[in-house]
Amino acid sequence: MHLKLKIETTAYTTKQLCYPDLPQLALAGRSNVGKSSLINCLAGQKKLAKTSSTPGKTRSINFYLAPEENFYLVDLPGYGYARCSKTEREKWGGLILEYLQDNPHLAGVVLLLDSRVTPQSSDLDLARYVDSLQTRLLPVLTKADKCNQKQRQLALKRWQKLLERAHKPLLFSARTRQGQQALLEAIIKLKQTHSPPVHPENLQEA
Repeated sequence: MHLKLKIETTAYTTKQLCYPDLPQLALAGRSNVGKSSLINCLAGQKKLAKTSSTPGKTRSINFYLAPEENFYLVDLPGYGYARCSKTEREKWGGLILEYLQDNPHLAGVVLLLDSRVTPQSSDLDLARYVDSLQTRLLPVLTKADKCNQKQRQLALKRWQKLLERAHKPLLFSARTRQGQQALLEAIIKLKQTHSPPVHPENLQEA
C-alpha cells in the first residue's frame, strides 16, 4: 500500500505560509534524519522529495497533498545542523514555529528520530513544544535497517520512556520498507481523529 502524494505548494518565508482547509500532518526532524526518503517510500516514488547526502538542504516548508485521503503531509525544514549559520538556523526555526503555532488544521506531528543516535536536546525540545500545543505526536525511529535487533529494542524503550505522552514509537526503514504499513495506518488514524475548526459562518443560533 502506498499513499498517493503530490507537491502542491512551498513556503520559504513566513509571509508565504498558507494553511489549506484540510487536516495537516507535519513531518519534523533533524537534518539528514531521512524525511525525504520517508516521503518517497510512503508515496512509492523515487524522486517526489529531493534527497541529499548533505544535511540542511531542505530550507522550505513543502505541502504534499494526499488527494485520496484528503489531507496534507507537510515537510518541515530539518533542524540541528551546526554548519548552517546562526541566521539561517533562526530563520528556519522561526518558519517552523510560525507554522506549528495557532494552526487549526494541524492534526499531528510525525517526529523523525535517527534510531542509531542517542536522544538529542533539539528533538526533546521540539517534542515538548508540540506537547505544549496539545498536538498529537507520532515518533518514528528511522534507519532501523542500520541497527541490529538489540539496538532497535533499546532505542524503542529509550524513546518510549522519554515521550510518555506520545504515540508508541514506530521503527521505520526507507530502504527495506520496514514499518511502512504501520506508519501509513498511524498517519491515517491521526488524520481521522482530527476535529476540523468551526467557521463562524457555519455557526447557527440556538
